[in-house]
Amino acid sequence: MASGDEKYRSLLLGDEEKNTKWRFGVPPNYDVVNKLFEEERTNVWPVGSLEERVQSLVKNFEMELFHKISSTDFRTLDLNNFTFCLNGRKPLSIEETSKLGGYNPFLQTSLPEEYRYYNAAKETAASSHQAFTATFPRGFALEIIQVYSGPPDIVFKFRHWGHMEGAFKSHAPTGERIEFFGVAIFKVNENDIILGVEFFFDPGELLGKLMKGPRLDGSVEKAVSSCPILRNTGAETNT
Repeated sequence: MASGDEKYRSLLLGDEEKNTKWRFGVPPNYDVVNKLFEEERTNVWPVGSLEERVQSLVKNFEMELFHKISSTDFRTLDLNNFTFCLNGRKPLSIEETSKLGGYNPFLQTSLPEEYRYYNAAKETAASSHQAFTATFPRGFALEIIQVYSGPPDIVFKFRHWGHMEGAFKSHAPTGERIEFFGVAIFKVNENDIILGVEFFFDPGELLGKLMKGPRLDGSVEKAVSSCPILRNTGAETNT
C-alpha cells in the first residue's frame, strides 16, 4: 500500500484517489526507491524551485503511467491532447501508451526481431514490472539533473539508476550500479497539465548493461555478439 508520508508524488494520495483503479490492485509503495533516491541523488533541489517542480511533475507522471489502469484516473495529463514520443518515433496516444504499460513505451525499438532480447511489443505491463522489480530490488530511481527551460516547453536532463542485485531475464546479476542519462521535453499548459512528452535516450545503453552478466542458459549469445548496437554498449557475454 502507499506510504502515508509520500514526499515526492503528491498525486498518489488524497480523496481524488479513493476510486482509482490500480494496475496491481493497491496503490504503489515508493518507500524503498525513495530511500535509494535520497542516498544517491546528486542534487537536493530547494522546495519551490523550478527543478523541484519539474522533478515532482515527472515522478507523478511516471507513477500514473506505471500504476493506473484507466486513463480517466490520470491527473497529470490532458487526455484529449496527450502524446508520448520516444526518440522521434511516431507519437502514441494515451490509450496506446497505457496499453503498452510499464517500461515498454520507453523501450520501443526498430531493431529486427532477432536482436530484440527485450521485445517491448510482446511484453505486458505486468511482465515488464516484474522484470525490473526483480532486477532492481532497491528500486530504479529517477532524478532531474538540469532544467534547460521552463514551461510551457520544459526541457530537462534526467538520470535513472539502480543496483543490479537480481537477474534480468536470464542474465545473472552483476551487483553493479546501472545508470543512464537522457533528455526530455514536457509540453504543459498554464496549470502544468501535460499535453505531450518526448524522451531522448538510448534504450540499448540500458539493456546492454543489464545483459553483461553471464547467461543462465546461453540461448541468445550469438544474437547479442552479432548485434552492433548491443555489442557496443557493453553487452558482451562472459561465459
